[in-house]
Amino acid sequence: MTATSATSAPARGAVRASASGGVSPARRRWRLPFSPWHLVLVPATLVLIFPFVWLLVTSVETPSEALHFPPVLVPHTLRFANYPDALNSAPFGRFFLNSAVVAVATVLSNLVLCSLAGYAFARFRFLGRGALFAVIMATLMVPFQVTMIPQFIITKWLGVHVLAAVGIDHIGALILPNAATAFGIFFLRQFFRTLPLEYEESARVDGASRLTILVRIVLPLATPALATLAALTFLDSWNNFLWPLIAITSTNQMTLPLGLATFQGAHSTEWPLLMAGNVMSLVPMLVIFFVAQRYFVRSVAATGLAGT
Repeated sequence: MTATSATSAPARGAVRASASGGVSPARRRWRLPFSPWHLVLVPATLVLIFPFVWLLVTSVETPSEALHFPPVLVPHTLRFANYPDALNSAPFGRFFLNSAVVAVATVLSNLVLCSLAGYAFARFRFLGRGALFAVIMATLMVPFQVTMIPQFIITKWLGVHVLAAVGIDHIGALILPNAATAFGIFFLRQFFRTLPLEYEESARVDGASRLTILVRIVLPLATPALATLAALTFLDSWNNFLWPLIAITSTNQMTLPLGLATFQGAHSTEWPLLMAGNVMSLVPMLVIFFVAQRYFVRSVAATGLAGT
C-alpha cells in the first residue's frame, strides 16, 4: 500500500506537468506588453493634440478658409506667406525681445532669491520660521484678481518715487513683481530638505560660510530642481498676459502675448496671421520644455520625499 502511494504521487505530478506543458499556444492568454489602462491615453492624446493641429492648419490657410464653417482641416493650398506677413504687420522683433528680457530676468531673479529663501527655511532655525513660511504659502491661495489693484498702485509708486524703469509702462514693471514667488521658495525648500547634511557639516568644520556652502555644495546638488524651476518660471513669464495688459500701454514695451492681441480688432480678426504668430511664439516654449523635461521627474520625485 505504501509503495503504491509513493509511486502514484510522482505519476500525478508528471501528469500535471505534462498537462500544463501541453497547452497549445492558441489557448494561451494573450497579454499586452503594457497595462490595458494605457489605452485610455491614446484618445486623450488625440483630444489634446487636436487644438495644436488646428492651430498649425489655420496658420497656413487663407482668410476665407479660416472663417469657413464647418472648419477646413485640409487647406487647398498651403499659404506659408502668413508667417512673413505676421512678422511685417506688427513689430514682432520688439515683442520677442521684450518677452525674452522679461522671461530671462524673471528666471534669474527667481533662481537667486528663491534659493536663498528656500535654503534659509530648510536649514536655519529662527523665531517665527513656521509662521512666516505658513504666511508665504497662504499667498498661493490668493488669486491674482484680488491683488492686481494693490500691485498696480505699488508699482506706480515705485516708478514715481524710486526708479522709473520699474514703473508703469516699463518692462521692469513686469519683472519686479515676479522676482520671487511663493511656489519657488516652497519648491526649493522641499528639495533642500532631501539633501544629506553630512556634506554641509563637513564644509562647516573646514570653515566654510553658509553662503559658500550654498553656492559650492547645495546648488550643484540641486541642479534638477533649479532646472525645473527655471523652465516653469520661463513658461509662466512667457505666457503672462493679464499683468502686462494692466501695466503696459505703449507698443514698444509690449510682450509677445500682448502684441498678439493687436491682431484682434473690434470688428474683424486676422485669424491666419494670429495663428501664425502663435505658432512662432510656441517655439521657445517647446525648446525649453524638451531641454528641461528630463529634470522634471527627478526633481518632483525627490521633492516629494521630504515632509513639510
